[in-house]
Amino acid sequence: MFHLIVFLPLIGFLIAGLFGRSIGAKASEYLTTGLLYVSAVLSWIAFFDFGLGHEEAMVVPVMTWMNVGSLAVDWSFRIDTLTVVMLVVVNTVSALVHTYSIGYMHHDPHRPRFFAYLSLFTFAMLMLVTSNNLVQMFFGWEGVGLASYLLIGFWYKKPSANAAAMKAFIVNRVGDFGFALGIFGIFLLFGSVNFDTIFANARQFDPAGDIDFFGYAVPAATAITATCLLLFMGAMGKSAQVPLHTWLPDAMEGPTPVSALIHAATMVTAGVVMVARLSPIFELSTTALVVVTVVGAITAFFAATVGLVQNDIKRVIAYSTCSQLGYMFVALGVGAYGAAIFHLFTHAFFKALLFLGAGSVIHAVSDEQDMRYMGGLRKHIPATYWMMIIGTIALTGVGIPFTMIGTAGFFSKDIVIETAFASHSVVSTFAFVMLVIAACFTSFYSWRLIFMTFHGTPRATADVMHHVHESPWVMLAPLFVLAAGALFAGVLFKEFFYGHEYAEFWKEALFVAGGNELLEEFHHVPAWVALSPFIAMIVGLLVAYWFYIRSPGMPKALAQSQSGLYKFLLNKWYFDELYDFLFVRPAMWLGRFLWKRGDGTVIDGMGPDGISARVVDITNRVVRLQSGYLYHYAFAMLIGVAALVTWMMLGSAL
Repeated sequence: MFHLIVFLPLIGFLIAGLFGRSIGAKASEYLTTGLLYVSAVLSWIAFFDFGLGHEEAMVVPVMTWMNVGSLAVDWSFRIDTLTVVMLVVVNTVSALVHTYSIGYMHHDPHRPRFFAYLSLFTFAMLMLVTSNNLVQMFFGWEGVGLASYLLIGFWYKKPSANAAAMKAFIVNRVGDFGFALGIFGIFLLFGSVNFDTIFANARQFDPAGDIDFFGYAVPAATAITATCLLLFMGAMGKSAQVPLHTWLPDAMEGPTPVSALIHAATMVTAGVVMVARLSPIFELSTTALVVVTVVGAITAFFAATVGLVQNDIKRVIAYSTCSQLGYMFVALGVGAYGAAIFHLFTHAFFKALLFLGAGSVIHAVSDEQDMRYMGGLRKHIPATYWMMIIGTIALTGVGIPFTMIGTAGFFSKDIVIETAFASHSVVSTFAFVMLVIAACFTSFYSWRLIFMTFHGTPRATADVMHHVHESPWVMLAPLFVLAAGALFAGVLFKEFFYGHEYAEFWKEALFVAGGNELLEEFHHVPAWVALSPFIAMIVGLLVAYWFYIRSPGMPKALAQSQSGLYKFLLNKWYFDELYDFLFVRPAMWLGRFLWKRGDGTVIDGMGPDGISARVVDITNRVVRLQSGYLYHYAFAMLIGVAALVTWMMLGSAL
């Protein structure tokens, strides 16, 4: 069964990629989509067997990969609760995105290539989440990077899409360099890259001792902290944490289904899954967990502030993803690994719903993405409107405190905030405050999107409004399925992911001990802590309603009165400009200098170009001796004869 789950998307990629032109676009669409649905159904079966059932974790062998000295790497699937949860997330969202794309990409002439890339993306993520060793995980890790590059730059004739694809690829190389070094560190510390061996050795690891590092004695605590930070550096790149977040908003240049897949189920969740999988290792370094917490809290706050002023409908949702990933890393940093994966699980439903809903809006208004040129769409596209409402209430965490009534985000996001307060981390208070403020901002920009897009008077041209239409059923049906998840996934699975069934549900898939201790404290937080995200959500909603419904002129007046702050947020805290100044321009100057001076002047000038120039110069001078006049040649012969006679006379005299 697990071989089918993993390899069916690969088969779809190969058939659509190699034979797409032969079998046609329709066949490519239906084949790849059908195979994804088979994988999704099998994934849910596995979820109920291994997550909610009593099946024990196991390893499914595929083949022997490499065996060099002490490095033994098998290609196999690690099947436990964390794996089956991610199989459900990846395959369910991917299958729905495939379905949605049949309608959204209907007019694109390169649909076989697009669906092949989608299936490749899914396969790479499946390889990552089923990996039983770090080398196999790195294979999937790089695979999702490649697939994201191909999909973000799918419209390769569009310069901005090419630039965004390159930016995503390059920024992720920075993080991947750290991840690779972290893998080397794990092998050095534990003598293996296989998870079972690593986790077994981690239980006996003594942070108070020393390790041998190429002849030098290094404190074990320092070594494990450095290794964890390098691993987290990889997670920062893939999961868009500050300061390696800059690629994520630009990834919106790809088709909207790509945005939904990247942000909900595949690439950006990879870093969260990796840290959760290696939770026994991160538990050995308090310092590394503190860094994870701080970075997650800063990212949640930063991305929420930027989302307040964005005008592109997809970029607002993109910064929301960045912020919600910060929540997940805060949960990881304080040891609430189950809460982090729970928020990842629920986030997949409502974030995919929001992105695909945004795509339905863009489809309706002739590819317009600027919310300033929308408005008044509620009655024209009612199905899309209500799906976006459901996604928004799930994202903002609408629910009734101290009850079991609430959307998916109400349960998962509130759990993260409360565990941040309940933890004993030295930065728990800081993280709690940042997350509550981010929750308020999230509510504001989410409802701002709804009010600017669907309410008020239309701001689009009369021609655009004349052609506004609801999306076809092939695009709406996936929204309905995701809406069900956005509404009910929290209440259905809360007790399993981070409730009374926590230990039995996760078994050995996560570091459970710390989670059990934190779980007890989480249930006894003060009432004001439990109410804080609800109050933050209400405040954000009311301010957005006042700004964009009751007093629409107030946002512009506020932006003008606080122009410096407005420009600071609109320009994303000037991270791109700072990186351009610190890295891009110096790199381009150095490249130009080495090209013009190093390569051109020194290497070519003193090498092949210089030698060829001297040869040409000499031959030009020799050519001048060939005048073509007989008396010139006779004169040269006489000079030669005279020189020869003189040489013979001098030789006989000596």
